Amino acid sequence: MGFFDGLWPGRAAQFDSGNAPSSAVVLSKRNATISLNKQGALSGNLRVNLSWRMRTSDIEGRSRQSGRLRRPLQLFKPEVVQAHTQGVVNVDLDLGCMYELMDGTKGVVQPLGSLIGDLNGPPYVRLSGDDRFGAPSGETVYVNLDQRDKIKRLLFFVYIYDRTPAFDRTHAKITLYPGHGPRIEIELDERAPQARSCAVFTVENIKDELIVRREVKFVYGFQSELDRLYGYGMQWGRGYKTRT
Repeated sequence: MGFFDGLWPGRAAQFDSGNAPSSAVVLSKRNATISLNKQGALSGNLRVNLSWRMRTSDIEGRSRQSGRLRRPLQLFKPEVVQAHTQGVVNVDLDLGCMYELMDGTKGVVQPLGSLIGDLNGPPYVRLSGDDRFGAPSGETVYVNLDQRDKIKRLLFFVYIYDRTPAFDRTHAKITLYPGHGPRIEIELDERAPQARSCAVFTVENIKDELIVRREVKFVYGFQSELDRLYGYGMQWGRGYKTRT
């Protein structure tokens, strides 16, 4: 939805979308679901990307406020810096995916434990890389939609690995890139300063229709708490990353 759309009553759109290559569907609280079937996105790989940057500190933001008032157009520019810039909270966001297949197999794809998955075999989900510094490329998980009939449900989540909780300091976004149709964007825009994990969205196979649902539910624990919330029923233990 454009900036001025909010100023005119009765002009709300179902989604922020369009026909241009750069168009996107934005999932929000009001419009939380989308059917991949109706988007014609049922083949090839679904690419799910986590990108994030750190906001500047509140103190720094206040010190710049007077200057921004002298330059009104600056009010519309977000105050963000790359996550590895000095002087900001050191935080490492990770992207993961819990899965349940049609045969009852359950598991997780995530950087912890190097559980990278498999794209051409079960679980038909694979992690590519682990971004520890908020690089522009972010972290990406691929889902093989050619094997969608074998996938019952997926839960994509983001968690903070072994650092101070700082979701309120990050500007994070999940973007889905189907093989066809517009990209789908989900902003982690709710303030949850003490949370360590966030269930971002689910994909469910409902009578051969793949439904993407925005969740954006923050929790104060880790994967085990997300598991209990969504009923996967798996056993969890402490995991570690390899040193770089």
